[in-house]
Amino acid sequence: MVALGSFLAGMLGSLTGLGGGVVIVPLLTLVFGVDIRYAIGASLVSVIATSSGAAAAYLREGYSNMRVGMFLEVATTVGAVSGAFLAGHLHTSIIAIVFGVVLLYSAYASTQTLADPPGGMPADRIATMLRLDGSYPTEQGPKSYHVRHVPAGFGLMYVAGMLSGLLGIGSGAVKVLAMDQAMKIPFKVSTTTSNFMIGVTAAASAGIYLRRGYIDPGLAMPVMLGVLAGALVGAKILPGAKVRTLRIVFGVVIAALAIEMIFQGVRGKL
Repeated sequence: MVALGSFLAGMLGSLTGLGGGVVIVPLLTLVFGVDIRYAIGASLVSVIATSSGAAAAYLREGYSNMRVGMFLEVATTVGAVSGAFLAGHLHTSIIAIVFGVVLLYSAYASTQTLADPPGGMPADRIATMLRLDGSYPTEQGPKSYHVRHVPAGFGLMYVAGMLSGLLGIGSGAVKVLAMDQAMKIPFKVSTTTSNFMIGVTAAASAGIYLRRGYIDPGLAMPVMLGVLAGALVGAKILPGAKVRTLRIVFGVVIAALAIEMIFQGVRGKL
């Protein structure tokens, strides 16, 4: 049952671009009664597995910006370690409430379709110095873009990393928001670069969960295999699916899980 639930979570996460982690943790805690810290540990393992395969494909296609990803990984990795450390000192009810709030934002983000920033924007001094500007393939050929507001994006990435380490999710919605809205990176580049970063961020915090004994192989293995299979099926379905409808359904499901997580957290039941 855990593997089947993980399969559905991976498929939904793949179809919406938010990853299966936002479904896995509430699924394990609310449906299967797993302690939230063990659920987070299993989710982190699944995030590493699913991110690695997709990231390699996007990199070959020329969408991911490796320089941006490696630079921002400094912030997300430090944030992930901070979040994982903080998780060991917070009551599980507080973690559940924070998770519920993040889920509500993810539900909102899943229904939004972001447009690429307008072209012709001037170069940013810091981005130029770090050589972060790049290009990505389009039907009309390679299209160049400039990276903007590097300090703001770096700060938001620390927050994204902390959420990943604390809650066991890829926090892709926050990463994409930082790159797309703050740094003005085109949406396709933002999502693919975020996917590359998610696995590294999760690996940083997973080490701390492993040392504390919160990664149970008997739980993490079926979750990882289920999410990975679901993500692959979701990638096959995506080209012919009505994405807008899928995003709305996903948003409703996530919102319901968020409210239940917050409710159980307030009651101290998790």
